[in-house]
This record gives sequence, structure tokens and C-alpha cells, in this order.
Amino acid sequence: HSPSVKPGEKPSGTREVHQRKEVCHWPCSCPSVPTCTPGVSLVKDGCSCCKVCAKQAGETCNEADICDPHKGLYCDYSEDEPRYETGVCAYLVAVGCELNGVYYRNGQTFQPHPLYKCLCVSGAIGCTPVFTPRSAASRCTRVTGRKKPRQSICGPGQHKKLQSTNYRLMSAYRSLPLVLKKNCLVQATPWTPCSRTCGIGISSRVTNENRKCEMTKEKRLCFIQPCLTNVLKTIKIPKGKTCQPTFQLPTAEKLFFSGCSTTQSYKLTFCGVCLDKRCCIPNKSKMITVHFECPSEGFFQWKMMWITSCVCQRICSAPGDIFSELKIL
Repeated sequence: HSPSVKPGEKPSGTREVHQRKEVCHWPCSCPSVPTCTPGVSLVKDGCSCCKVCAKQAGETCNEADICDPHKGLYCDYSEDEPRYETGVCAYLVAVGCELNGVYYRNGQTFQPHPLYKCLCVSGAIGCTPVFTPRSAASRCTRVTGRKKPRQSICGPGQHKKLQSTNYRLMSAYRSLPLVLKKNCLVQATPWTPCSRTCGIGISSRVTNENRKCEMTKEKRLCFIQPCLTNVLKTIKIPKGKTCQPTFQLPTAEKLFFSGCSTTQSYKLTFCGVCLDKRCCIPNKSKMITVHFECPSEGFFQWKMMWITSCVCQRICSAPGDIFSELKIL
């Protein structure tokens, strides 16, 4: 004899089965690649089929419409129990950011300057310029007379479209303090290691520290060590020590680069050597400008790293090795 069940109640011991809606369909059929608004990542959908604009914080998401992975977002399905079909994009728990003495929580959007909006992502800060109207005449502007001011014939939708195309994206994320210079929020990546362990090499970085405040690749010369046949004969390591972090050559010498020589001689500071397996790399430096003259070809100039101190460490890597900082866990 089973217990009686009241109308509207489910029998005990049974569980309702929820069917999730299928959002992925194969073979893939993709529309044209969309143009995402500045600051929104263009990613492959959760079905690994099509390129889509990633969902942002607070927007609905599902198995196909994924949240922006570059901003530390994930799809939170907790409110859609027990189906777990549709969720909301939320930030993962992570550290916040500090800028000019002000602390911002992870995922927080803030505007430290009228020209820039910034976002805190796991301790790093990324900034993009705000919408700015075009200064030059556009397709929506006409002149009605010589003495009359310009009048706009754009509709609201056209204005929004024009503003979005006039957006310059600054996508450099960094955890170092940001600096404002002449209405430009200066951002830069670290300098790459010197391309040569001895002799003159080149290192580069990406920065917007220029008149147009645009992200460009910047290069500089670097001279870590002269190419000597026996470095230990030139460098004197103090008694009881295993390393000599820096050294200088006895006399000032001209530098040679691409068949050209500097107009003046320099007495550079170089990184030294160790008797053990440690290597010495630049620790502190400044930037100088060096001028070269070429036989019957004129003059040119380069920015160059001027080493002021070096540090000796056990982590040594070949120049240009992009995997040098990876460690096996």
C-alpha cells in the first residue's frame, strides 16, 4: 500500500529531469566575423565554431555565448538551478589594483582622467580612450554658407557609428603605476632581453609615449658585454668572491653598428661574469642618444641603453627565448 498523493504534488522518491537546450549545432555555419566594440574581445564561441564578441560582466551567457576570458570572467549558472542552462557573466575572485593611491576591486571600471576609462583585471590595469568626436569634417557635415557655422545632418544612429570608428584602443595591460603626460596615459611593455649576449644588439618594447599617444614598437641599442676571447683575463674578480657584477674597459672607445661608427668615444659599463653557473644581467639603466657617421652615407642616431648596475643570478636564458620565464610546476 503506497501513501496517498495530494493533487499537484509529485510522488516521493522521484526527481524531475530537465532537458538543456542544445545551443551548439554541427557542422558549423558561421555568419561574417563581427566587429566588436573597443575593449571587447573577439573570441571563438563555446562550440569551437565561429568568432563572436565575448559577453561582458552582467550579460547573459550559455554554452555557446562565452564570457570574456581576457577579463577574468566566467559564466555563473547558480541562479538557473536545477537546469543550469543560462548564466550571467561574473568576475573570478582575484586581487584588486592600486593607481595613484586609490584601490580598485577586481573587475571594477573607473575613470582616472576625463580622456580614459580603465579596468582592473587581477592586479593589472588596462585603459582605453573615451569616445571623442571627430575634429575634421565628416560625411554627416555640410556647410550652408561662408559665414555660417557647420551644421550636422547626422541622425543619432549615424553619430554613434562615427564615434565608435573614431575610438583608439590602448590594449596594453600592466601592473606598474600609470603616468599622465600631456593628456596621454602612458603605457608600456617591459623591454625585451638584448638580442645579443656580446656586442651591440637590439631590444624593443610597445609604448604609447609619443606625440599621437598611439601604441607603437620602439627599439633601442643594447651592449651587455664586449665580445672578448677570454673575459676572465679582462675582469678581476675580488678575492673571496665568485662574481664581479660590472666592469669597464681601460679606455673609451667608439661603437660600431651596421658598418658605421659613433661620432664620439664612450666608456661603457658592462655586465660581468661569475666563476659559478650564475650570469650577470642589467639591473638599472638609463637611455642615451648616440650619433653614428657612415662613410660617404651621412649620419643617423639611435637610442641606447646605458647600464648603471647589473645583478648576478642563477636564471640564465638565451636572448630572444620567449619561453625562458616558463617553469615546470
